[in-house]
Amino acid sequence: MQEFLTHAMPFLTMALAVVAGLVLSWLVRRIVLQLNRNKPELREISRVARLPLRFSLCLIAVRTALATTPGDIEWRGTLDHVLLLALIVSLAWLAIAMLLIVEMMVLTRYRVDVADNRRARRLRTQVILARRIAVALIVVVALGSMMLTFPAIQALGAGLLASAGLISIVAGLAAQTSLINVFAGIQLAFTDAIRVDDVVVVQKEWGRIEEITLTYVVVHIWDDRRLILPSTYFTTTPFENWTRRQSEVMGTVEFDLDWRAPVEAMRAELKKVLADTPLWDNRVGVLQITDATAGFVRVRILVSAADSASLFDLRCLIREELVVFLQQNHPTALPHVRLESLPSAGSIPADAASDAGKRSQRLRKDSVTVEHPRHPDPHDSQLFTGSIEAIQRSRAFTGPGQDVFEDRDNAISSQN
Repeated sequence: MQEFLTHAMPFLTMALAVVAGLVLSWLVRRIVLQLNRNKPELREISRVARLPLRFSLCLIAVRTALATTPGDIEWRGTLDHVLLLALIVSLAWLAIAMLLIVEMMVLTRYRVDVADNRRARRLRTQVILARRIAVALIVVVALGSMMLTFPAIQALGAGLLASAGLISIVAGLAAQTSLINVFAGIQLAFTDAIRVDDVVVVQKEWGRIEEITLTYVVVHIWDDRRLILPSTYFTTTPFENWTRRQSEVMGTVEFDLDWRAPVEAMRAELKKVLADTPLWDNRVGVLQITDATAGFVRVRILVSAADSASLFDLRCLIREELVVFLQQNHPTALPHVRLESLPSAGSIPADAASDAGKRSQRLRKDSVTVEHPRHPDPHDSQLFTGSIEAIQRSRAFTGPGQDVFEDRDNAISSQN
């Protein structure tokens, strides 16, 4: 019996330690909720840390009970090492859960679904990026602590530290682009260049900043596409931020109309449309003629809205209402193309035809007659052209056979 109790004592002690850890974790959670009873959202948020807290307290209790248990147990060292590794993992898990709780509490307090949410969006961006950096550091520290518990790895680590110079150079060259993106992401988070839910125009695409990480930024395009850009894009390339200081924006609506366009009537109709729609923020509503060339007048309407989405709908509404207004009430103001036809030849009056004839006669009298150049007299030529002199020169050169040219001589003599 004594021997059985000796062997069973460590297991009983560890079981009691597990129970004590579970009870202690329940008490800690109840105390935290009681101290923060004015924050009902904390009850839901705290569930993230419930499991890591239980594991951590139970592992601490088990290791403590195992260390205080008397007797020489062969597997005590191995179990204690395994429990130590598990405790490091659970503590890292608990730390990450605590970061998530802090992030959720901050984001719940500063909501972004309100009218003026610039500060909340900036804080949201900074908190999310800070939490991600902290999680990365916790994971690195936890892995390093676990590796230090192995003596063989400690010796290997000492050898690696001796050649850390070469390794750091190689790693720096290999991870240069990644590190640049990481630093660019940190810069974006704390310089307030862009924030989550900002309205931007990048690469001729309109959208909202959906997510900012350490290495890339996700832009939610208006047609539900996602444009993923590296963080360095926003630190090296110009882009448009429509909500940098405020969300209010202005836009234009333009018409090319006939010169008979009723400007005052269009102004009255514009005021009526703006007064009947909640899309207008009562800041700017102007109608002006900005150009009058090429047979048209350009009517430009400048309006404002609370945000870019409302401005787009407002511009479409004004365009539709004024087009219908012109079609129904002022059709002559719509663009017209004018063509001017010249009179045909049969319809020219007699007086005009007489004047045209006189002008043509005067032109003929005043014109200079151009004569074609005459060809030179073949008798004055010194070439073998068929003249009498040329034929005689040919006979002098050829000698016999000169009778062949008698017919030609007779022909030339008859012409002369």
